[in-house]
Amino acid sequence: MGGRANGRRAWWEDGMSEIVRVSDLTKAYQGGVTGALNGISLAIEAGEFTAIMGPSGSGKSTLLNLIAGLDRPTGGSVTVAGTDLGRLGESGLARFRRDHIGFVFQFFHLLPNLTALENVLIPAQLKSTTSAEAAGRKLLEQLGIKEMADRYPAKLSGGQQQRVAIARALINNPALLLADEPTGALDTASGEQVMSLLAELHRQGQTIVLVTHDAKLATRHAARVVSIVDGRVVDDARLETTERAAADVIRVRSEEMTR
Repeated sequence: MGGRANGRRAWWEDGMSEIVRVSDLTKAYQGGVTGALNGISLAIEAGEFTAIMGPSGSGKSTLLNLIAGLDRPTGGSVTVAGTDLGRLGESGLARFRRDHIGFVFQFFHLLPNLTALENVLIPAQLKSTTSAEAAGRKLLEQLGIKEMADRYPAKLSGGQQQRVAIARALINNPALLLADEPTGALDTASGEQVMSLLAELHRQGQTIVLVTHDAKLATRHAARVVSIVDGRVVDDARLETTERAAADVIRVRSEEMTR
């Protein structure tokens, strides 16, 4: 894929460096009995590829949903691209997500009665974007599935469906791309292809926050790995080399599993 996909512009070109800040973030369920997040504070710079890791139930997907404005925190604050999400109502959050955030889910969430291209265009139609079809076809071409544009999801492999989902997440040129276990429903080869696509998008300037349980996958592609256990950050590693990164992060993960 040559150049920034779909003409995305890096946020630091507008003089911004910090795109996400969460401060003392808490989230409690079951009437406050269960704490999914327990006072997390974290900043993510524009242009970073950050992986969030942790065992099942650690709070990593909850954190991603709060950054996306899909859920509300019990306490603390979430600021994305200079906007305090706590100050927005539900309609304001919906517009903010539409304009600034792309979300890639584990299980694709494609509409079965729409073609690949029609699925990609849904966010653009909500935004009334002109020339959306041309942009959608360009994204499908950049993601290596232009010949799949008129096929329905049932006729696509899992890897192809996830590429369609990535194109849908990118159609409105989001400042931030969030991916929640995007390889979790894929075989190993398809998962590697999807991760390579995300890495290429990052090289073109896209800010990405990835939730994954796979330490080797995270260290192979991300430049930073944040480890969460019991709703708290236990490690935050900016990776200098793949070899060093894998050893360090896998060590931390081993310690997590023995707690």
